[in-house]
Amino acid sequence: MTTRSERAQSGEESAPAAATPSQAPYVTETEAPASGPSRTLLVVGLGAVLLLALGWIGINRWLAPPAAPNGDSNAQTVTVIVPGQVTVQGTVTTSGVIAAKRDLPVGIAGEGGRVVDVRVDAGSWVNQGQVLAVVDRSVQTQEIASQAATVEVQEANARLAQSKLDRSLKLVASGFISNADIEQLTASRDAAVAQVRVARAALAQLRASAARLDVVAPAAGLVLTRQVEPGQIVSPGSGTLFRIARDGELEMQARLSESNLARMAVGDPADVVPVGTTRHFTGHVWQLAPVIDPSSRQGVARIALPFDKALRPGGFATATLRSGITTAPVLPESAILSDANGAFVYVAGAGDKVERRAIATGDVTPAGIAVLKGLTGRERIVLRAGGFLNPGDKIKPVRDTGSAPAQ
Repeated sequence: MTTRSERAQSGEESAPAAATPSQAPYVTETEAPASGPSRTLLVVGLGAVLLLALGWIGINRWLAPPAAPNGDSNAQTVTVIVPGQVTVQGTVTTSGVIAAKRDLPVGIAGEGGRVVDVRVDAGSWVNQGQVLAVVDRSVQTQEIASQAATVEVQEANARLAQSKLDRSLKLVASGFISNADIEQLTASRDAAVAQVRVARAALAQLRASAARLDVVAPAAGLVLTRQVEPGQIVSPGSGTLFRIARDGELEMQARLSESNLARMAVGDPADVVPVGTTRHFTGHVWQLAPVIDPSSRQGVARIALPFDKALRPGGFATATLRSGITTAPVLPESAILSDANGAFVYVAGAGDKVERRAIATGDVTPAGIAVLKGLTGRERIVLRAGGFLNPGDKIKPVRDTGSAPAQ
């Protein structure tokens, strides 16, 4: 058996036979590696082109100016109301002190002394002239007794002088008594009668002085305070011993600003609620202060009240005064803002842009706050969210007809 090398040497090994159609794919397989570098270059080229395109787009966006935002799309949606004009009862709420309408201070009128009896206490009702306290008058009693005796002596002297004059007049006709003696006796009689009058006046003075030792009520009313006790030494310098509310009439001294005081009138009704109670008392303004306190810029409206044990002088109370009818726009509290420049509202103006409008507020009613100045009632007022807006902001107003319908 010959080997391949031997055949090659002998020339027996023939040239390779031509490839058959069935062997063609294998020939292609052997040629594929030759196309690998071309495909890689193609992929790299496409990637470079893509990167360049993305970079170009990014540079254009960075260099291009920002597009203007669409104002309507960024505008806030805000609820607005058209308040119109509403007729409201003018009211003013204030506070003040309850006091006696006529407070009568009572002190000692005489020379004073030691108090021996106090006959009334705080809260007692007294009549005019009733004795409130008695001061010791033992010394004055003896002086009165002495002067009364003096009066009797002078009266006796006057009677004796009159008797002498009468007897002398009977003797004039017989010539035993001259006219000069008659004149002398008449003068003596007149002097004795005058002494009687002097003695009686002195007695009346002592009795009046003793009577002034009693502390009496100058008028009927309610005793508010008692500042004297038995055994106390009193004098005209002791000050007030009792305070009496004449006829038990009380009042509330309501403090009001200048503007509110100008709106009040005598006779205006008022509803008063004392602090610590839920009771309501109806009164009326009976006097308005003629002057304004220069420090507080306030005046006092005095409200007459009927007597009631629940009304204690010195206590505080709240009063609601009614002062006529006002026609004005009424806004909810949420629509009214304030700052250092005062109260204001935001109005949806031309082009639905926010406008600031200064206002002057008035009475607070169950429906809202009356606006006295700054609005006609036909404006579109921002109902809420005013704190998040600024003048000139673009908004989308949405009408709310339920909160404050136009009139």
